Amino acid sequence: MAGRKPRATRLGRFMRGRRLDRNPLRRTMDRVETAVLALLVAAFMIGAPFAALAAGAWVHGLAKQTQLAQEAARHQVTAVVLTAAPSAGTGGALVLQAQARWQAPDGREVTHEVPVPEGTVAGAKLQVWTDRTGDFTGAPLSDSQVAEQTTIARVTGVVAAAGVLTLTGALTLWMINRRRMADWDADWQATGPRWTTRA
Repeated sequence: MAGRKPRATRLGRFMRGRRLDRNPLRRTMDRVETAVLALLVAAFMIGAPFAALAAGAWVHGLAKQTQLAQEAARHQVTAVVLTAAPSAGTGGALVLQAQARWQAPDGREVTHEVPVPEGTVAGAKLQVWTDRTGDFTGAPLSDSQVAEQTTIARVTGVVAAAGVLTLTGALTLWMINRRRMADWDADWQATGPRWTTRA
């Protein structure tokens, strides 16, 4: 129908109620609320990249330090598989556990369960990571894992910045609404008796 007006969206109604205009019905607290929201949006747009970079740099430094420490403390040795890993017919796609044995730096024999591809036979040799005493351990952090931790930290930094600003905005708007309600109550106390007086 030609006479129908387009329906306003929720965002449109929200923005229309917070414009900086000369509307005489807009009170001081309404303008303060608009200014606070604008400041919070600007703070997020400016601060989010810095939060991402700072969080990413911090976690990258920690992860790199951990990686270097692990690389210094761990090394690979050749282990002999003692038990065969069963085959499930998936073409070696599964990683199973099997007993393996290797020699520690002090000469003792170490036996431990290690991950092996399915179908690994007894007597097969494979490389395992050990600590300084020769005990089984995981591989040091890889460069891709360091990069992944850095990316997660950057995203977390942005989310944390958004959370802090949202909490700040919610608290500020709560205080503004309390002030607004107090102003409305004072206005009603002044004008209400004139409307409710009976002749």
